[in-house]
Parts: sequence; structure tokens; C-alpha cells
Amino acid sequence: MKFTDGNWLVREGYEIHFPRLIHEVEEIDGSVTLYAPCKYLNHRGDTLDGPLLTIKISSPVDEVIRVETWHFKGGKAKYPNFEVFNQANAIQLEDEEEHVTFTSGTLKLKISKQNFALSFENDNGSLTNADGKGLAWINGPADKTYMRGQLRLGVGEHLYGLGERFTPFVKNGQSVEIWNKDGGTSSEQSYKNIPFYLSSKGYGIFVNHPEEVSFELGSETVSRSQFSVEGEYLDYYFINGPTPKEVVSRYTELTGKPALPPAWSFGLWLSTSFTTDYNEETVNHFVDGMAERGIPLSVFHFDCFWMKEFEWSNFIWDRRNFPDPEGMLKRLKDKGLKICVWINPYIAQKSVLFDEGMEKGYLLKKPNGDVWQWDLWQAGMGIVDFTNPDACRWFQDKLKVLLDMGVDSFKTDFGERIPTDVIYHDGSDPQKMHNYYAYLYNQVVFDLLKEEKGEEEAVVFARSATTGGQQFPVHWGGDCDSTYDAMAESLRGGLSLTSSGFGYWSHDIGGFENTATPDVFKRWTAFGLLSSHSRFHGSSSYRVPWNFDQEAVDVARHFTKLKNSLMPYLYGQAVENSQTGVPVMRSMLLEFPEDPLCETLDRQYMLGESILVAPIFNEEGIGSFYLPKGRWTHLLSGEVIEGGTWIKEPYDYFSLPLFVRPNTILPIGTSEENPVYDYTDGVTFKIYHLSNNQKTERTLVDAKGKKIGSVIAERMANKINVQTTGLDKAYHIEIVGNKKVSVNAGNNNVTIEL
Repeated sequence: MKFTDGNWLVREGYEIHFPRLIHEVEEIDGSVTLYAPCKYLNHRGDTLDGPLLTIKISSPVDEVIRVETWHFKGGKAKYPNFEVFNQANAIQLEDEEEHVTFTSGTLKLKISKQNFALSFENDNGSLTNADGKGLAWINGPADKTYMRGQLRLGVGEHLYGLGERFTPFVKNGQSVEIWNKDGGTSSEQSYKNIPFYLSSKGYGIFVNHPEEVSFELGSETVSRSQFSVEGEYLDYYFINGPTPKEVVSRYTELTGKPALPPAWSFGLWLSTSFTTDYNEETVNHFVDGMAERGIPLSVFHFDCFWMKEFEWSNFIWDRRNFPDPEGMLKRLKDKGLKICVWINPYIAQKSVLFDEGMEKGYLLKKPNGDVWQWDLWQAGMGIVDFTNPDACRWFQDKLKVLLDMGVDSFKTDFGERIPTDVIYHDGSDPQKMHNYYAYLYNQVVFDLLKEEKGEEEAVVFARSATTGGQQFPVHWGGDCDSTYDAMAESLRGGLSLTSSGFGYWSHDIGGFENTATPDVFKRWTAFGLLSSHSRFHGSSSYRVPWNFDQEAVDVARHFTKLKNSLMPYLYGQAVENSQTGVPVMRSMLLEFPEDPLCETLDRQYMLGESILVAPIFNEEGIGSFYLPKGRWTHLLSGEVIEGGTWIKEPYDYFSLPLFVRPNTILPIGTSEENPVYDYTDGVTFKIYHLSNNQKTERTLVDAKGKKIGSVIAERMANKINVQTTGLDKAYHIEIVGNKKVSVNAGNNNVTIEL
């Protein structure tokens, strides 16, 4: 929110009060409280009248400093609040004559006692600072009040994140409202709003408020980042890196690490699409058509019309089109498929669940006690109140029937259109619940899947999210058009989301709205199958490849098989994500923070730590991309390019810029037909351009995510020594560009002459 009128004036109707000095310092239970009057104290009489800000400094974990500021503390407690890890971690205080300094690990916050200027720094030097206006309490029109935080933006500093945003990847110059909306991918609105941003200087800011948070990132004041909330209290965390990956890892330590999705979820998903007509015959035509054309399929998804029209959600198969759902699911599972069905938390008035939910008090109510309803999306729909434990179990019981039939996963659609003129069962504040509803919705479904399927099998396909939602993977990008423009904006959204603590991201291959040209569909297929999760889905037309052209079939087969063969590598990266929070799909900045040319790249990304992907966004088939320094090798062609330069070159539909980082051990599996197999049986370890006196390592996992061993390669002059642990089967070693050797089981130490 903007409070000023240019550089000199305050907007009409607003008064900004900021601390002038530190009057008193108290150290209590490992935290420090500052008392800061909003005027100078020249004599005792100046202590009368006017606001005094109470500022609490604490540290939940090393390298993180929490700053809480109150004007009035006496307001009624409002909830929900984010589930943030806060242990008693003592903060080190130095109380000197002119400054107070707080230290957590290598992170320091220094505040001037005389003018309240503050500075954050680590061992690398200053990260950011603010003058005395870095905190403020603001009077506004209609007796509204606000709290504001403000920090200086350095020259050349870039900011990222704030959830899945389709606007420019670098957020400088943008005004962002953290408020979930169903706006598609072509606007400033977002399905997944996260009040966290990441700086290229190696720090992050997490504003710990589920309600609407307004960010002005170099927009209201071009040299400042700013965040504000309505009310009398502001709570934010300053998170040190010093690298961007460490910032994201520490952020997820506070808000929750992503669960590890099952390996089968990384295979290809196929949907019936949204408004298309279909029945079991159509479904079998799709599934059998994929098999006949040699395109490996892992998951079949039934979209909305598996239920009867006007009755979403009733969780009952429309037996006009699916007369034998139990038998149908068994027949599909006999073909080796997992099954996903579409759901949402809205209950149409025509649904058999509406009267039941209304009578039992399971639906959101208006202040007058009526059930809240509207006709947008579903006629007369109500919304499940997930603050009611009985309503949660009721909702889960309906889904359990489907799991018992053979369903494996749920596409948890919607969850953004949550009204604020409602009453919640537990008294939750509607403003705080608007975004937080998505967390509860996905948590309820994810918990059921863990309970019924086991923790190793739980996965949803979710659209809406807020802070902490990364614990319930996976998420997809929502409704995009079927154009190159939409393909690029989708990638920007995905990179922003994964910069905000989310480990996995998917999108509708070929676009959702309208129908892509064969050219766009084939390029999007390559992009989609080189994302963490991959799904063919659309709106008014089927997304089976043969509906585009024969070459689209070949492209789909080619990249699906490629992805399956990469599973020993990809699933290892997924296990790392569950442990560290570092995303599988990640921006170039996360992996190459020392390279300034990587700070603004939004049309390419790293798939894990070792593979660079640059989708093609034009009809000419020109790949335009940047390779950081080092000898990079094209995964498919073997072409070697010396990095540190921009490159433009043409690619056919069976390729794209897909390069392996130097000093990499890349495990390639033996199966192209299925993402789930023994990742060590016959595996090939490709070693890419290991520098002299260089050592590199790759952790090995199985298809359950369990660590089973490692591979270490070290080059000394013209020899490479490879040591393995945990391998009990024969394997291969390929020195890329040199030679390949086969190794017998039990041979854990191999030396290869170059």
C-alpha cells in the first residue's frame, strides 16, 4: 500500500509515525525488547502524549532475526497464524552507548539509539539498511491504522518470489498484494501468494501475516522495499544466506519442508480436459492410444465431469457416463496406471452433500447465520468450513470412498475464492483466513492420503497455496492460454514460486485455454516433460498428442522416455529438496549467485543442480540462452560449449538447449517406460568434464527415496578414480567424450585412464 505523495509529501488523510530513538532496552528470556517513542525527548514532558512503539527482537534459529513491532498491544487476538518454527534460540545483545547490536550466527542487526537507523549485515558485509523510517505506525482514513516496514534496495539489487507471480521475474518496481485470486496466468493476480521475497544479495524477508500484505518493491520509493499490513502489529523475519539457496532452505526450516512425492508422480499425467465430453470408452481410447503409440503413461486424471453437472462437488461418479466406476478403475490400474480425480471445496446446492453440510454446520455462514452462497462457478454453492474438525472428517470420509475404489490422488482445484463476510466455526478472522484457507484445504486432503495410502504415496495436484503449502506437493500453474506468451509467463510464475520455498511445479502442457498450434504444443511438450511434474491437460479440447500431428506423438514419446531415464538423478534431487528445501526446478540465480548475468534470467532454469533447460518460445525454433562459465555438454547431442556467453542456435522439435554442468556425475537409468524401477540396476554414471584435481559426488537413492549409497569421482592428471558405496549390481561408467566401461557387481573402486 502506498502512503506517500511523491518524495516529500504524505498522502492526504494519512499520518506516518516512526521511532525517533531508543529510550529503553530490556532483555527477557533470550529476546530483547526496545521502547521507541515517535518523537524526540528533550525533557520529561515530552514523554506525555504521542505513540510509543514496542519492538521485540528475537531469533528462532541461527541466521534468522525476527522483528515484531506493536503500537497498541491490547487488540483482541486474531487467528489463524502461520505455523512457523520458533524455538528458544538466545540472541546475543551488545548494548553500547550509541548502538544496540543483535547477533544470530553470522547475522547482525545494528540499530542506532539516537535516530533508529538500522542495518543488517553478515560476514560478507552490509546486506541492507534503513533510516529512521524503517518501521512506522500509520493513521489512515476511516480510523484505519497500518504498520509498515521499509529497507533500502542497493544499486543492482534484485528481488524475487512473493509466490507464483506471472509478472516480470525480477520484482523490482512492482506493487504486489498478497491476496489469493483466480485470475489466470496473464495478470498481476496470483493463485499462490507468499509473503516472502528473496534478494540477490543473499537474504530474504518473510512477513509473518496470513492476511493481506502489501509490498512496494522499489515502486513507491524507488530505492526501498516496503511491506505493510492493516492493524497495530507487524511481524517479519530477516533470513540470512549468505547464498540464495541457503535463504530458501532456512525459510522452509521456518515454514515447513516439502514432503517427498512418490516416484510415480514424476511420470506423465494425462487428463480428460475440462469441458470435453467423455466416458469410459473415451478414457480407454486415450489410454490405449498412448500405449499403442509407445508413449509411457503413469497417471490418468479425471477432470470435473466425472461428477454430474450442477453437483460439484458431490464426490459421486456420474453413472450415466461411468456406470461401473469400480470396475473401470480396476481395469485402468491393471494397465499399470495411477488414478487422479478432480475435486474442490465448494458444494453446489444441487449436490446431495449440500443439505447434509448445511444441517450439520459444515458450511461457511454469514454473520446472520445463513449459509454463505453464490452462483459464481456452481449454482448456489456453499464452502466447506475447514476450521470445523467434524467438517474436515466429513470431507475426508467422502474422499475415502473414492480411495477405496482405487483412486490414488486428488487434483485439489480452487480454494482462492474465499469470502470475507463469513463466520468460521472456530472464530477465525475472515481476513486472515482468505489466503490461509488454501493451506487447510490441501492439508485436509494430503493428511487423508497419508493416512490411507501411506506417507510415501501421498501427493496432490494443487492450484491454490499460501505460506507452508509447500509441505503438500505438487502445485501447478493454473489457467494459461495456448501461446508462446503464456508459456513464458507460466515459467516466470513457476520460477517465482520455487524461489518462495516450493520444491515442485507443473503446468498444463500446450496451455489450458483454446488450443495450441502443433508448433506450440510440441515445444511446450519438451518444456513440460523437463519440469518436475508433467501433465497434458486443457479446457475445451483433448490434449492427446495425435490430435495435433504425428510428429507431436513422436515428440511426446521421446521426452517422456528421456524423463523416465533421468529418474535416478531427478528423484535424488527430490530427496534433497525434502531435506533442505532447495527446489528441484530452480532459477539460474539460485544455482549461480556469483554470476550477475544469471540474476535476471527468466526463460531458462536448472532442473536440479546439474541440468540446464531453456525452452524454445518462437516459431523459428531458435534457442536463446546463456551458459555460465565452464564446459557444458548437450545432454542429447554431446555438443560441448564453453560457457560465459549468450548463444542462439536452431533446434528441431526433438531437442532444445539442454546442457549438463561440468564436474557432474549424472546417473542414467535403464527404464524409459516407467518412472519407478531399480535406479541402480545397470545404471550408467556419466561423468562430465571433471577438472584436474577435482572431486565430485552423487548420492544414490531408491524409488522410495531411501539413500542407498554414493558415487565419488576424482580426477588426477590423466586418470579418473571412481568409488561407489551401496551398489550391489553391475553398472557402467562413461567419461563423456572419452570412453565407457562396464563394471561388475561388487567392484567399488575403478580407475579409468583418459
